[in-house]
Amino acid sequence: MELRRKIYDKLCEWKHKSNGRSAILIEGARRVGKSYISKQFGENEYKSCIIVDFSLITDDLIDIFEHDINDFDFFFNRLAAYYGKRLYERDTLIIFDEVQLYPKARQLVKHLIAYGKYDILETGSLITLKKNIEDIVIPSEEEHISMYPLDFEEFLWSFGDEKGYDFVRMCYEKKIPLGDAIHRKMLSRFREYLLVGGMPQAVTMYIETKSFEETDKIKRRILRLYRDDVTKFARGYESKVLSVFDGIPSQLSKHEKKYKLSSISKSARFREYEDAFIWLDEAKVVLPCFNSNHPNIGLGLNEDATTLKCYMNDTGLLISHTFSENEITSEEVNKAFLFGKLNLNEGMFFENVVAQMLVSTGRKLYFYSRSDRDNSDNRMEVDFLIQNEKKISPIEVKSSSYQRHASLDKFKDKFNKRVGTRYVIYTKDLRIENDIMYMPVYMTLCV
Repeated sequence: MELRRKIYDKLCEWKHKSNGRSAILIEGARRVGKSYISKQFGENEYKSCIIVDFSLITDDLIDIFEHDINDFDFFFNRLAAYYGKRLYERDTLIIFDEVQLYPKARQLVKHLIAYGKYDILETGSLITLKKNIEDIVIPSEEEHISMYPLDFEEFLWSFGDEKGYDFVRMCYEKKIPLGDAIHRKMLSRFREYLLVGGMPQAVTMYIETKSFEETDKIKRRILRLYRDDVTKFARGYESKVLSVFDGIPSQLSKHEKKYKLSSISKSARFREYEDAFIWLDEAKVVLPCFNSNHPNIGLGLNEDATTLKCYMNDTGLLISHTFSENEITSEEVNKAFLFGKLNLNEGMFFENVVAQMLVSTGRKLYFYSRSDRDNSDNRMEVDFLIQNEKKISPIEVKSSSYQRHASLDKFKDKFNKRVGTRYVIYTKDLRIENDIMYMPVYMTLCV
């Protein structure tokens, strides 16, 4: 089955605006659908498409890239003959799939764009790792676009619901509730989204089988793939990367979700594990969230890189990772979660999915944390901070209808004139009280 993805429209926009003056590189974690969407785009929008998959590279293909690049007419004719494709000037897309596995091809992009006859699209994971770029010149003609797991709106589309989220967005813009019936329907579907996640293979399996157990098997294969990548590409510090990765569920289950290295080892220091966090970030496996210790316009200007929270790139994967001591998460456990009857702190999953949705809309993640033993008014934990125009909006995430928001109040008192709309993201319908918008969690994409 075909999954409709928002990135497809962005690729079409690139094609028409660039008109061959730049290549585009799709970055993303393994298994988010980069290769699939590239192939779909190439076959639908061009007269012909050649996919050079560097995970299946052969000696004959290497020979073309090593010896024929001084004559691009000959280079492309050999490439077309190798794949049995016909080339059409300005109407053929050349895809370099998994380009990080053959960095010389990426360096070649500069010259292929200057040649100007065909469009160039690249896909890659671990694309910024030093190992994958140290011997090449990064082409300035390369635009970058990030691809993430399906967001909730795309998840609805996969079930044939093309208009449901339009109504959610309209209610957000008009600041009106959805009404009990539609809210219950959306929240129920959203709980499915939490369990299944947004990895295309997992979504497809769930749609085809309606089995959480079968879907869980797919997610666990992806988690094993991530662990294999660590062993393969993080040599020299793979044990530290795996320690950080394995500790994510326990860190997120705590009240203060800041990553405490002391849980790995009492003597652990951030400088010793910094490369591990960077590796997981560059692999797009985790979503780092940094403390902005003096929130103002330009949250990154006051970023404390040593105080961070680590969310996972996909909440469905986080749920499977959390129950990793079991070979498979049972259907009974999944159904208990689906109906909100699992005896477990759900807050970690709701906070993770909010982080996931904020990142999918292009935001970098920040939070605010301050401790003060002497003055309780200065102690606060704000889950997320976002910048809207010239104001900072604090966000608290609740997995239930519990409505206390002491930290939001303290934050407003402390940073008064800088503070815009305050958000409580929770499980009930939308309502506004004073300057706080109480918003259903599935509405996060609208913020």
